[in-house]
Amino acid sequence: MSNELQGRKIAFLAASGVEQIELTEPWTVVEDAGGAPVLVGTREDEVHAFHHDVDKGDTFRPDVMVDDATVADFGALVLPGGTTNPDRLRTFDEAVEFVRGFARQGKPVAAICHGPWTLVEAGVLRGKELTSWPSLQTDIRNAGGEWQDREVVVCERAGWTLVTSRKPDDLPAFTDALLAAFAQA
Repeated sequence: MSNELQGRKIAFLAASGVEQIELTEPWTVVEDAGGAPVLVGTREDEVHAFHHDVDKGDTFRPDVMVDDATVADFGALVLPGGTTNPDRLRTFDEAVEFVRGFARQGKPVAAICHGPWTLVEAGVLRGKELTSWPSLQTDIRNAGGEWQDREVVVCERAGWTLVTSRKPDDLPAFTDALLAAFAQA
């Protein structure tokens, strides 16, 4: 166990439809580094995870609802993917504003797979380099981002750090990069 994130609260924003491994693997890395992961939910009592948007996974109870969460309480934000999860998050003004707040306050954000859809909705990608699941590249470019097909992209432009990856296979590189970025913040 390392202590890079000792005592830091890290927000994990998720709704039902989240890709389970993209939630649980970064969560474990944050815990192992001494951080305190916090599941921030929408209006659901439970967040239902899935494996590849098909097979039901586990159910998770949010620690706090996004309406009651304050960006100032967290050191960084993780946006796991799954197709349905970020699509739902985009429909909650409070969730979009929460994400926007991290960029405005210069706090690091890590997003994987379809997770950047919420960043698109928040309007914070102009001038940022990032990657995602390939089907998001047009949305990202239309939002002013520079999409790249790479395992992990770390972008420090525009006053805040963004760590992105394409898919579950990229999780080792993603978690290494988010840990480094979160520890520097």
